[in-house]
Amino acid sequence: MERVDTLINARWVIPVEPDCEAKDHHSIAIRGGKIVGLLPTAQAARRYEAEEVMDRPRHALMPGLVNAHTHAAMSLLRGLADDLPLMDWLKGHIWPAESRWVSAEFVADGTELAIAEMLRGGTTCFNDMYFFPDVVARTASRLGIRVCAGLIVLDFPSAWADSPDEYFSKGLELHDEYKAHPLVTTGFAPHAPYTVSDQSLQRLRKLSDELDAPVHVHLHETAEEIRQSQERYGERPIERFQRLGLISPLLAAVHMTQLEESDLTLIAEARSNVVHCPESNLKLASGLCPVARLIDAGVNVAIGTDGAASNNDLDMIGEMRTAALTGKLAAASAEAVSAREVLRMATLNGARALGLGDETGSLVPGKWADLICVDLARLNTEPVYDPVSQIVYAAGRDQVVDVWVGGHRLLVDGVLERIDEVAVLGRARSWQRLISDSTEH
Repeated sequence: MERVDTLINARWVIPVEPDCEAKDHHSIAIRGGKIVGLLPTAQAARRYEAEEVMDRPRHALMPGLVNAHTHAAMSLLRGLADDLPLMDWLKGHIWPAESRWVSAEFVADGTELAIAEMLRGGTTCFNDMYFFPDVVARTASRLGIRVCAGLIVLDFPSAWADSPDEYFSKGLELHDEYKAHPLVTTGFAPHAPYTVSDQSLQRLRKLSDELDAPVHVHLHETAEEIRQSQERYGERPIERFQRLGLISPLLAAVHMTQLEESDLTLIAEARSNVVHCPESNLKLASGLCPVARLIDAGVNVAIGTDGAASNNDLDMIGEMRTAALTGKLAAASAEAVSAREVLRMATLNGARALGLGDETGSLVPGKWADLICVDLARLNTEPVYDPVSQIVYAAGRDQVVDVWVGGHRLLVDGVLERIDEVAVLGRARSWQRLISDSTEH
């Protein structure tokens, strides 16, 4: 018999690749942190001798969720200024609070709070865009979750860097530090077309091409963004990005609620990626991303939560449901944006958008064992006719009972293994008191 570290026997396994169909009574074998086998449970019992055998008789085993757009540390600003338009929310509340409070300590505490929430909800990989990406990378590595740490670029100073030159130099230093790390990758993260100049974007494009690094940016988020770009540059943001050479397979364009047919064609032909953040877009009334049209055009569409300050949670299971429902509404078709399509968007498509499609996002032998177990034996998910539909349309994130990243079990029967929840909550409440006192006076 072949020796393995872990053998997980589940009622259903949903591999996502090559398809999202659930396999009855299948097992996953793990050795050295990677998947080495996916096969019927009866066969697995004859083939493998495992140090640990786990039986999950009413559970679905599936890839960990990939949150393709976050500002993790903004969890500490959750609910600070709700029910406001995007630019009022940013300029009047969020940017002033960040200017006063963001520091390495703020980012460490906010990121750990976010990671705790994400792991509990089945997220095993997240793509971050925030200040102090070195702290984000270090925190994620310590806690065992996979991260693409965004090398932010802005034209104005922040607590992280004083100038575009410093953003680039610090970002490249971080890239070199983690280029061989098993959990941490990096990608460029220019904030938005309205906060980054042509000069910085051209420099970024050259470096991205040289390093084969993804570019993660807010793009076509609101109608106002497009109007301002036309006034300032005489072209829409996507046209400007095309002129600068940024519309490419390395682009992960976030939001994309304001698209014309020519935009869809351009994105599809360039094989660029789109990251859909439905709940944030709904809350800020930014618009609806035309997901069904993008999928029909062959675009790789992923899902992100955005930051907890504008969502207000990091719940990828809830985000899948919202993506499916709003996608159907936008397309005026109940068949559009199916449960299987959104499950792929939240797993394999997200991994591909981050350049990690060969490493994670599906249950394929040779990939890292980044997987989650969802308990479907609950009042809200029984009876189970179709496990995929139940997960997307009926399950809650509290039904995620086990989480593995690289074969390491980080959530055990609903309990976080590496995170002290009491300490995390205590630090979050301390920040809330500090920030509240400062805004009241």
